[in-house]
Amino acid sequence: MRRRRQEPGWLRGEPPPRWARIAPAVALAVLVLAQRLTPGVELGYFLAGLPPVAAFAYGAAGTAVFAGLVLALLGVPWTGMAHPRGADLATVAAIGLLSVVIAWVRRRRDAQLVNVRTVAEAAQLAVLPPVPERVGPVRCAGLYRAAQHGTLVGGDLYDVRGGPYGVRALVGDVQGHGLAAVGTVAALLGAFREGVLDDPELTGVAARLDRRLLADTAGSANAAVEHPELFATALLLEFPPGLDLVRIVSCGHPPALLLRGRSVSEVAVEPGPPLGLGLAGGAGAGVTGVPLRPGDRLLAVTDGVTEARDAAGRFYPLAARIPVVATPAAADPAGLVGALWQDLVTFTSGGPRDDVALLVLYAEDGAEGA
Repeated sequence: MRRRRQEPGWLRGEPPPRWARIAPAVALAVLVLAQRLTPGVELGYFLAGLPPVAAFAYGAAGTAVFAGLVLALLGVPWTGMAHPRGADLATVAAIGLLSVVIAWVRRRRDAQLVNVRTVAEAAQLAVLPPVPERVGPVRCAGLYRAAQHGTLVGGDLYDVRGGPYGVRALVGDVQGHGLAAVGTVAALLGAFREGVLDDPELTGVAARLDRRLLADTAGSANAAVEHPELFATALLLEFPPGLDLVRIVSCGHPPALLLRGRSVSEVAVEPGPPLGLGLAGGAGAGVTGVPLRPGDRLLAVTDGVTEARDAAGRFYPLAARIPVVATPAAADPAGLVGALWQDLVTFTSGGPRDDVALLVLYAEDGAEGA
């Protein structure tokens, strides 16, 4: 579940809305009618302003037709419009010609913009594809909102993958946000997907992520200047096959929430250091096993949720709001993340200004059969 920072589609290179295409013709008809009803008032020269307006709604051919219609109306006696001659008529014709050029340039620019956006969105979705509805016995629902305008991926990350050691999930938050953090997000996700297949212990996955971040930082020629303390927080979860429990490793990340019926509680885990310090996965990381009952759900979020504020500066009370929004209609994972997002948007009057990631995991009948 993703969204763009919303802006009108016609500003993103998409075809203009119907009202934008109708407006120039309506304005033309209104001016002609007004001139007929008020013969003593000169309104004809207002027609010269319509071709530039049409250039933002039509292509070059349509704008040329519109400009020709304006010139024709200025020369038709029954309309009562002005009848320009000489320099005045040439000026109106020049405005029409310029409008045709503007329409042609706009159409080319729109086509290029659509192509660039399509490629950029495909690249970003390759880095962070949508979470599937189910991975093995685990039902999943994720929601991602990037803070930077016009992007799909920022500094947060999540993923759910199945492997020989069970279903594993990752929720993380890279230092910084926006396009500058996308490279680090891609590297961490790649390391996680390898760890799901290769590392028998969850602490081994954490160590792999830590080494990946250290290697990327050391490999940057300007690392000491650009990223003097590059790090990331992460929460790793594992649903081992045949066991009704979840194992969790925390690397400096906000704790997961356990939703059991109408009650909500933080999962107490042994805190570990963030990734990128060379400590995760060693003595600094511990695995916490949490028994699961039928119907239990786990919610993992990034600090874009927990640190969101309202107009009075109050933090979003996530644990207190879950029982309110978790109505029967929002009982499934997808419904819950959608309801939480809408509640967060209302609380912050438009949405948080930081990257946001929410991930709900629900192991049906434990992890049996993984």
